[in-house]
Amino acid sequence: MKLTVFGATGGVGGEIVRQALAAGHEVTAVVRDPSRLRARGEGLEVFRTDLTDSQSLRAAVAGRDAVLSGLGARKKADAGITTTVTRSVVRAMEAERVRRLVVVSASPVGPSPERQSLVDRIAGVLISKILKPVYDDLRAMEADLASSETDWTSVRPPRLQDKPATGVYRRVVGGTPPSGRFIGRADVAHAMLAAVDDLSTVKQGVGVAY
Repeated sequence: MKLTVFGATGGVGGEIVRQALAAGHEVTAVVRDPSRLRARGEGLEVFRTDLTDSQSLRAAVAGRDAVLSGLGARKKADAGITTTVTRSVVRAMEAERVRRLVVVSASPVGPSPERQSLVDRIAGVLISKILKPVYDDLRAMEADLASSETDWTSVRPPRLQDKPATGVYRRVVGGTPPSGRFIGRADVAHAMLAAVDDLSTVKQGVGVAY
């Protein structure tokens, strides 16, 4: 497949690029600063541009089978950037009639698990308060996607860890795994790539966790 990856210099985005190249896909990594891109390999194209300019992004998504986004605020002060950039990505995709989009979000944006312990509920409330601007940004992004013309999927992990990919994790389409506290960035990337061809995830949030 021909894939475009946004946020390719980040933890999740970098893993998407590496795993996609290893699987033999052609990958266009969209970046502001190419020097921060660690992934290398045959089939990789680096596309440097202003991520908020939808017109310049059209060339990055034109003719692609799918677009994947590892974009996300690294700290509370960055809240708002995910929605802003994703809007530009969606506009570029709609202009080029590219439909498949898989983004990373966060588990607090999704529904509460059907079975949740008191400790998990309290922890969830505290985390949601502390990182409220970040989660509000992700909710706004998902609301934009719901009204777009894209065939979107939002993958919603809990706390992220730097661990090797295992391919072994829980996944709930339209829900959230109970007691899901952690997952590795590499496995989030694995879940996002797996979702590209999975029609059951189209226009759905997908909770993932160990």
